[in-house]
Amino acid sequence: MTSRPLVTFPDPRLKQVAAPVTLFDDELRILALDLVDTLRAAPGIGITAGHVGVPLRVVVLELPDDPEPSLYVNPEVVWASDELQRHAEGSVSMPGVTEEIERPAKIRLRYQDLEGTFHEEETGGLRAVCHQHEIDQLDGLFWLQRLSRLKRERVIKRYERLRKAG
Repeated sequence: MTSRPLVTFPDPRLKQVAAPVTLFDDELRILALDLVDTLRAAPGIGITAGHVGVPLRVVVLELPDDPEPSLYVNPEVVWASDELQRHAEGSVSMPGVTEEIERPAKIRLRYQDLEGTFHEEETGGLRAVCHQHEIDQLDGLFWLQRLSRLKRERVIKRYERLRKAG
């Protein structure tokens, strides 16, 4: 469909809590297709509707081994393991910088598809990291907020230098 403009850091909309999707209609399907195109243009592996300024609980993931993008409407983590993993994270809204964040290694996710049908999925590794990262975004928690103040300041300085050089 169409690649939409990204909301970029430090836009306050990145801290906005997304509303649940209640209408499973053509507008939602168009948004989902646009999110796929926007994610590929960014490029990235995960995006929320909030990244394009639409405050709805919609996530698209396209991981390296995925045959096609996966769409999650109203996703929520219903269980998380005690075991933790560290992984480098970043954002399509703050390209060029990453930092390691610690999160549960496995999760169980409950979500809806474009028709409104509920699903559950248990996952680990990169997919679990991505789900948690994007759900944080839906909850108004930008990934930088998971870092210590010192690491957050360093990442912001790196990002500002990249923007000025770019």
